[in-house]
Amino acid sequence: MLIGLLRTMRPHQWVKNLVVLAPLVFARELFDVPALLRALAGFALFCVLAGAVYVLNDLVDVEADREHPKKRHRPIASGRVSESQAKGALVVLATIAVAGGLALGGAFLAAALGYLALNLAYSFKLKKIAYLDVLCIAGGFELRVLGGSFAAQVPPSWYLLIVMFLAATFLGLGKRAHELAAMEEHAGGKASKTRAALGSYDLRVLMPMLYVMGVATLVTYVVYTLDPDTIAAFGTRWLVVSVVFTTIGVGRFLYLVRRKADADSPTDAMLKDPPFLASVGAWALCVLLVLYFT
Repeated sequence: MLIGLLRTMRPHQWVKNLVVLAPLVFARELFDVPALLRALAGFALFCVLAGAVYVLNDLVDVEADREHPKKRHRPIASGRVSESQAKGALVVLATIAVAGGLALGGAFLAAALGYLALNLAYSFKLKKIAYLDVLCIAGGFELRVLGGSFAAQVPPSWYLLIVMFLAATFLGLGKRAHELAAMEEHAGGKASKTRAALGSYDLRVLMPMLYVMGVATLVTYVVYTLDPDTIAAFGTRWLVVSVVFTTIGVGRFLYLVRRKADADSPTDAMLKDPPFLASVGAWALCVLLVLYFT
């Protein structure tokens, strides 16, 4: 049962919570030990919150998951974890997150509670509304960034918030495009059962939006790296070099979206894709070298 609960919490997805550390990195406070410890605590609490959200999602989606060829094997849908056990775990996780949030201050707690409230609304209603479901995912990333700022006690960057929103929307649209293609190819009329919003999506609209959002993400990041205020704040013009790796990452994700429909979800596949991971690692290394060693 414990192993099933851990699988339900999706620890492999917690890597997304690393964006909580982004405000600290771009504020050039990474080597400020008290700020770093607060940011790491914020990261850990968002991992707990994410685990609670995944448990909640599987509880809400249990019947739909049983209709899905792959999701029916999830611990709750398959019966390996009972619904009562999952509900108990959800309460414990949410309590730990809220109690920890109190220790990091009212602003962080507000961001954490906002993240939890958004995901409650998403799980029960908003995920059934096409495009609004993707905006909810992007909103969750925005709240992570704000939570990281509040935890580390550094001011949030407007550029960081805008780029994060665009990038998260890009990833969300890519996942929906891949899911819709898979449903159309393999599930026929079951698309609305496995994810209610998919019935309102159209690939002829979705794919152009995906490409536009990818370009918007890249352009905004380029503008940020070339902004005179950015250059003055960091004392270097070399941050623009990181655009190379950002471009590779965006292109690789688009490739994963276009893969055959029975492959992994692109947002899952990117976490196991060596070229994508290499581009992210190279970007992170480039940013750290430019911000802290030039």
